[in-house]
Amino acid sequence: MPMLYRLDAPAPEVAHQFGAESGNDPWDGGHIAPGQFAPAITAGREAIAGPRPQHRTPRRMIPRLWGVPPPPSVHEARGILTVRNLESPFWIGNLRNSEFRCLVPATAFMEWGRPSPTDGKRRQAWFGCADQPVFAMAAVWKDSEIPSFALLACPANAALRAEGRETMPVILPADAAVQSTWLRGGWDRARALVQPYSSSLMTVR
Repeated sequence: MPMLYRLDAPAPEVAHQFGAESGNDPWDGGHIAPGQFAPAITAGREAIAGPRPQHRTPRRMIPRLWGVPPPPSVHEARGILTVRNLESPFWIGNLRNSEFRCLVPATAFMEWGRPSPTDGKRRQAWFGCADQPVFAMAAVWKDSEIPSFALLACPANAALRAEGRETMPVILPADAAVQSTWLRGGWDRARALVQPYSSSLMTVR
């Protein structure tokens, strides 16, 4: 899974693409590392207390920290970056309740490639989507000590396996209806989206 990704577009442009309200999000473009704040798009329910409203709330794009604080039983200071076990009690409530799912926009993500045959050093491989310059990664959010998110993981596709990777982030298709399913649909439908992105639609540099 990536330890670095990029979003090379300003907040208003990204929000417009995904049909969200950007508010005062200051994002102007650049890279995101663990423990840094980055734009995340939600269905807007986190700002509404009480029962689910009858009307559809507008999507919101707000800064969230990449890395969810671990449960108290885990003696680890670092945030959890990825959701790997869909049945984990720590995540299942967020996954099954659609208001806790979110989209994390990106233009590329970095994985360490195989060691070079000449000097043995690993190189950075940056992966993007040929069919969507700005794509959405599936994620979940939590508000504990801080507003945060974690990316969903799935088995690597052929492009990432060629670089020695076993997992990859869940990239959603460039389809507004599919993205809406992740944000608002039942878990049975949303879970079906947790699958590798097509290698033929990916770029690497």
